[in-house]
Amino acid sequence: MSDNPFYRLAPFVQEFIYKKRWESLRPAQIEACNICFHTPHHMLIAAGTASGKTEAAFFPALTELYERPSKSVGILYIGPLKALINDQFERLKDLLSEGNIPVWHWHGDVPQAEKTKLMKNPSGVLQITPESLEGLLMNRPNAIPALFHDLRYVIIDEVHAFMGADRGIQVLSELARIERMAGCAPRRVGLSATLSDYDAATSWLAAGTQQGVDVVSSPGGRKLRLRVEHFSFPDAQDEEQAEQLHNARKAYYDFIYESTHRKKALIFTNSRTDAEVTILEMRRVAARRQERGVFHVHHGSISAMLREETEAALRTGSGPAVAAATVTLELGIDLGELERVVQLGAPYSASSFVQRLGRSGRREDMASEMLFVCPEEEDEEAQLPARMPWTLMRAIAVIELYVKTKWVEPLEARKMPIGVLYHQTMSMLKSMGEAEPRDLAEAILSLAPFALIRPDQYQVFLNYLIETDHLQWTEDRTLIIGLTGEKIVNNYRFYAVFKDDEEHKVLNGSEEIGSITTVPPPGYCFSLAGKLWKVEEVDHKHKAVYVKSAKGKVDTLWLGAGGDIHTSVVQKMREVLSDSTIYPYLSPQAVNRLERARRLARESGLLKQVVIPAGGDSMYVLPWVGSKSFRTLERLMKHNLSKKLALRSVVPMEPYYFVVSGKVDERTLLAEIMSECRTAEDASALLAEDEAPYLGKYDEFVAPPLIREAFAVDGLDLDGLKAGLQQTLEWDSSGSNRT
Repeated sequence: MSDNPFYRLAPFVQEFIYKKRWESLRPAQIEACNICFHTPHHMLIAAGTASGKTEAAFFPALTELYERPSKSVGILYIGPLKALINDQFERLKDLLSEGNIPVWHWHGDVPQAEKTKLMKNPSGVLQITPESLEGLLMNRPNAIPALFHDLRYVIIDEVHAFMGADRGIQVLSELARIERMAGCAPRRVGLSATLSDYDAATSWLAAGTQQGVDVVSSPGGRKLRLRVEHFSFPDAQDEEQAEQLHNARKAYYDFIYESTHRKKALIFTNSRTDAEVTILEMRRVAARRQERGVFHVHHGSISAMLREETEAALRTGSGPAVAAATVTLELGIDLGELERVVQLGAPYSASSFVQRLGRSGRREDMASEMLFVCPEEEDEEAQLPARMPWTLMRAIAVIELYVKTKWVEPLEARKMPIGVLYHQTMSMLKSMGEAEPRDLAEAILSLAPFALIRPDQYQVFLNYLIETDHLQWTEDRTLIIGLTGEKIVNNYRFYAVFKDDEEHKVLNGSEEIGSITTVPPPGYCFSLAGKLWKVEEVDHKHKAVYVKSAKGKVDTLWLGAGGDIHTSVVQKMREVLSDSTIYPYLSPQAVNRLERARRLARESGLLKQVVIPAGGDSMYVLPWVGSKSFRTLERLMKHNLSKKLALRSVVPMEPYYFVVSGKVDERTLLAEIMSECRTAEDASALLAEDEAPYLGKYDEFVAPPLIREAFAVDGLDLDGLKAGLQQTLEWDSSGSNRT
């Protein structure tokens, strides 16, 4: 009996398990308990969705707080989304009330009165976003010791959403600052359902600490039910083709409707625009059929109230409920027992595919079910590479990579996160009030994410901020924030290190519908929350747009870009195109479209060489590399080869192919590309002399020479381009890879 960690858990945790009628702890929970009860190590819980990761982290941590109450906040939970924090807050509230352990949540939507209660009595569990934690560190530095001096655990949820991103650098910096300011050394626990590279993840989690990391993983074995459908939209150049296009679009939306309207279902899209248009069309189908509308929209520009209504309809509502969503529902919000997940198009990454797939089949006896619906605008007169079904191929590639080999994208840490360096420097100086340059440099450069920034680089960095009045000298030769810096730091938008467009609230009377980034004039109609609205008035001073319900044309008011694709995904797409395998999850239409593409690829020679003729003095370049390497090749051709080879134009169709025009033959162009790849050692040579491209939100405030260095090491990938091109060239004519 003593070997079963259940009996080591606090009585109120045991009672919670009894009430839930769980017959036993899950494997990940048993392993996590044993690590927490018998070692001081950090812990990475990398287990599938619905495997009980959250409980695996909290059960032993709460047991420690029950047996030895903390004198401050004892558990700090960091989540990437306010919605996820709200969800976990509700999940934990009942559990913790039994153990008399308070749970607090802190973000922009939490009333100030609740925050004041916490400040007066720091205790229990605090759930917070990185942005709100930044605000605490900056604006209430004197409260940090009282809040966190007895902090035992830091639980970072959806850890893959932070790693390799600027927010991850921010989180690691915040943790180090808390440990210094409060004199604590908490155990770190990371949670994720999509990690494959445990070494990178454990290194990230332990950064700046001396403690080892134990990995808790549970074997996957869940049943999957996958289906890929394909719809072709013909190019409409006359009345007959216009009618065909109308019928094709109707069939597409009717299919999505039939696939979802009687279920609890999620429709994932890759943009807010697609989510809006899809739900607008679903509601039109329902109205045409005189059936009940069960459709919702969920994305970052929908008001919090409407997002919560959508979550409640999916989780607890009676009858069917369907929501079209972006990444906001990709992360681990518990939506109950969804029956189906639909993906419009294909996700850009295997990681995203795994997250979205995991939204369904959360009961052990249910299969995870995902239906891909890939639309394609087909034009037989288009350029040869544009006639490939890239989206269909990407859907197959991410499925094959994950299902067959459990591959997901490895995580890449930024080497010179120069924009976050600005952010943390200004944040830390705001909390300190003033600092000598040497002390500021020591405090910042000792943070783990900035370990590769040299002292001489930081000196250039500080001097530039002084020159531009972001920092200024005091009479005592200490540094304080300058007038220009004050305008940046004192804006609430400073807390976030991710780029966020300034948005206007959309109001129907007193009800907030959501927000838009492009402000239309009065009389203009647009779609938001799956409905049409007509602008009545624009209040620029208060950033508000007043609307009323409308009928008519549809437009959407966000600019969106696609995600980055890894070289392994693109190479797998090439393999799919060159192979003869008929994948069992493809519908007859998808099989037919893939076979047509394969035949065209064989007949045109598209798979046999990297550079192929396009007619006249133009060529197609198909490197079959990921987005970062693709952008590196674009610069290599534009900056290093355009003048040398008299190239008239280099037009990227990211990340799949280029159209290159000029007085050079295909063999020479390929030879010169490979020669440049072999001899190029420094990616900064691919930048123009006065060029300093931004990678992050705050790069614009940093000295241009440092921006150039940062872009060369983090924005370009010469080594990846060389390896990817070499791999492409080693494919034989049948499409199999010799390496």
